Amino acid sequence: MAQTIRRNAKPVRRQARAQASKTKVRKARQKTNSLVDALMRILPFTEEQLHKIFLVLILAAAVAIAWIVASTAGLTVLAGQQLALAAGDAGYEVNRVEVRGVERMNELKVYERVLGEKDRAMPLVDLHALRSQLIELPWVKDARVSRQLPDKIVVDIVERQPHAVLKKPDRLVLIDPQGHELEPISRAAAKGMLQISGPGAQVRVEELSALLDAAPALRPQVSAAEWVGNRRWNLTFKTGQVLALPQGEEESAGALMSFARLDGVNRLLGGKVAAFDMRNPERIYMRVPGRAQEASNTGGT
Repeated sequence: MAQTIRRNAKPVRRQARAQASKTKVRKARQKTNSLVDALMRILPFTEEQLHKIFLVLILAAAVAIAWIVASTAGLTVLAGQQLALAAGDAGYEVNRVEVRGVERMNELKVYERVLGEKDRAMPLVDLHALRSQLIELPWVKDARVSRQLPDKIVVDIVERQPHAVLKKPDRLVLIDPQGHELEPISRAAAKGMLQISGPGAQVRVEELSALLDAAPALRPQVSAAEWVGNRRWNLTFKTGQVLALPQGEEESAGALMSFARLDGVNRLLGGKVAAFDMRNPERIYMRVPGRAQEASNTGGT
């Protein structure tokens, strides 16, 4: 009896694996459908409502993509400028400027910078750039610029505080506690203020303040401070007497406190001594005007 053999027939094992894969796919679909049905029963939406929600999400994504493309092309900037100009036509433009917090500085310096924005549409005013310009002014420590609709720019100034007078070779300059220069000052106006001198003294103003704080009773008596040799201070008192302090922050503060104690007991300030030298931490040298001449005359008789 003849037997027909098909050459392309699949092996039995391969057919079994294919049948098993189909079974798994069918079970997975059934499971997924069951989960979707369960989720539909839990959510308070109908299938039609869910379709609408998905449609809205798709449209929102499309709008976002269009906005990104427009921004890249510069269309949003153009649109913003047009809106700003429209706001200006509607009365939202700079017509008034109010400056607050100015006590010592020239207020016109502030107006000179802000009034350049006059008649500009309010949305086009660059508040950050205005603040940067104001902080460049010597007296301005900080500034806040804000819009007050419909037509006013408000500027709040924080001024630097005058602290001492820096003595330069050609002029006197008012400085703040950090040594920042404020403006030139006349000798008459500088009278009674602490005067600081010496190469490099300007960057050591805060250091000098800390030194004087070591002897609070003497601080009001100090009229001038000279930074000598880029290493130490000479203090001049209102009596005209000079105190030479040693080098080093701790050493100079210790010497100044010792001098304050000696002055409290012996009334050194206002006496006959013209200069006190405390550069040697172990002793104090005092110079009395005319004493050397007297000694010389006594020795010659």
